[in-house]
Amino acid sequence: MLAAHGASVVVNDLGGALDGSDVLTGGGNSGGPAQDVVDEIVAAGGSAVANTHDVSSWPGARNLITQAIDTYGRLDVLVNNAGILRDRMLASMEESDWDAVMSVHLKGTFAPTRWAAAYWRDQSKAGKPVDARVVNTSSASGIYGNPGQSNYGAAKAGIAAFTIIASRELDRYGVTVNAVSPAALTRMTEPVAKNFGMAPEELAEKMSPRYPAAVVTWLASAESGQVTGRVIDVNGQYLAIAEGWHLGPTSTPVDDPTRIAESLEALLAKARPNATVHGTDPV
Repeated sequence: MLAAHGASVVVNDLGGALDGSDVLTGGGNSGGPAQDVVDEIVAAGGSAVANTHDVSSWPGARNLITQAIDTYGRLDVLVNNAGILRDRMLASMEESDWDAVMSVHLKGTFAPTRWAAAYWRDQSKAGKPVDARVVNTSSASGIYGNPGQSNYGAAKAGIAAFTIIASRELDRYGVTVNAVSPAALTRMTEPVAKNFGMAPEELAEKMSPRYPAAVVTWLASAESGQVTGRVIDVNGQYLAIAEGWHLGPTSTPVDDPTRIAESLEALLAKARPNATVHGTDPV
């Protein structure tokens, strides 16, 4: 969709399995899903090149940003969307399940953004105009919470916080930073889609990637220049703004644990309950 609206695109995909346990393309700049998307874009008359480096590695992330600049002369937009799944209940999760998901999702968002931010900072300090965008990918599992995904959810919550902080840091350089919380049929979600309880036709419509893609494309455009630090929840059923943590009911602090119960219980009675995984109040 970005290419259809005139963007020249560097398509990154490591070519790994769903859980990141192996790499199917072996790295470099060719092959696998990235090249498949490039071929589709080029066949439609667009401009794109493939990159299969690991964005969760420092040199891999730098290579991605450098390739975009070297190929097209500048960098305007970075979309961070790398992800794997290692779903397990907390008591059964292995250290490797935690580390792998944190690396791909959280460091795989930070590292490319760091190199892009340095480029835009240098451009701004050199007096060159910058009107750039970063679009990150969070998830309902992170911003609302979902059992069996403590690793994935913690990473996605971290990305939401990273989005807010990065937006405040990079505003001075002419860069906006936003995130989407999408639900769509992709290589990562198709294996679990059968659990959603929808007929195939309904599932294809309500989980169509075109809805999140439209938000990403708009956030990448000049039209979204006034929007930064936001998380947009989007799927084929609704479009919404996810509202983050706010200070709730307050009272005078208490420094005695034997006397604090009355104050805390009163505050908890007034506080809004945590949202369901759908972002709504519990019934």
